[in-house]
Amino acid sequence: MYLLARGQREQGHEPLVIAAPESPLIRRLRSTGIAAAAVRMRGDWDLAAARRVRAVIRTWNADLIHAHDARAHAIALASLIGRNSLPLIVTRRVPFVPRGRLKYGRRVARFIAISGAVRDALVAGGVDPDRIDLVYSGVPRPSVVKARDWRLECRWPTDSVVCGIVGAMTAEKGLATLSEIGALLPEETRERIRLVLLGGQAAGSQPIGGLTAFRAGFVDEIHAAMAGLDIMLHPSSAEGLGTAVIDAMALGIPPIAFRVGGLPELIEDGRSGLLIPAGDIAAFAAATDRLVRDPDLRVALARAGPERATEFGVDRMVRGTQGVYASVLARGLALRG
Repeated sequence: MYLLARGQREQGHEPLVIAAPESPLIRRLRSTGIAAAAVRMRGDWDLAAARRVRAVIRTWNADLIHAHDARAHAIALASLIGRNSLPLIVTRRVPFVPRGRLKYGRRVARFIAISGAVRDALVAGGVDPDRIDLVYSGVPRPSVVKARDWRLECRWPTDSVVCGIVGAMTAEKGLATLSEIGALLPEETRERIRLVLLGGQAAGSQPIGGLTAFRAGFVDEIHAAMAGLDIMLHPSSAEGLGTAVIDAMALGIPPIAFRVGGLPELIEDGRSGLLIPAGDIAAFAAATDRLVRDPDLRVALARAGPERATEFGVDRMVRGTQGVYASVLARGLALRG
């Protein structure tokens, strides 16, 4: 959302972002001079929040509203009751089939899906394909002055292979699966791997599935932290797109991931990373073993990564989103004319 708002302002538009008070997003927006309004939202159908959003919309004299998650979707619908001429656009980021007619009815002018997998889930949930636009999420090109040296920081052997997991460390991100993957690795490979978890709670050193691991938790300089990895493991069971994987490829870190959600749209199997059949833990372990043992393959995959990542840049996301806005606004003018 921050990158989109910044890109829109650079194009001469005036975005206003409504976000939770004291959130990292709203602090970052305000630090760069992008208009932001703080509204506490306690649930999907928080009517008090909807009234506050309605007041902000009226004051800002908005041309359209763009909701970016499920809670914002519901609150935006409630805030727009009686204002049928103000278009609502909703971005859908998860590859789960939506439920409920109210939220996915005609009051939403357009849905933006961040991947083909998300688009297919919307269609499976009954949304007309003609109401869905595909706009991939974009990430900025990473700029790293100095990569973190995890071997030095954690006092690991210089010949160890540093593998990393990046994300919120929730169940669908495959953290539990990681123990199963580790248990299936040959002992020699387990002894060579050192695992870094970037995200979730910091907990220091602790073994995971027989692997020596370090839970770094949330880090501010995520790109520098990722640049210190040799391999990215992404055992997610559900992924709308996978922006962390784009970051990894941009940094020349080869990813291994299950073939789920939008990940096959990112990773070119055998060229910029390795894709594993969904849920095949043994195959994931075998791919990890292969990449740990074969430094030449790691180099080859790393070389192709940055070029692939450029196809998912911020400019493309901003242009795609603005194209949806222009289409919706033009249709509204035509109907009023």
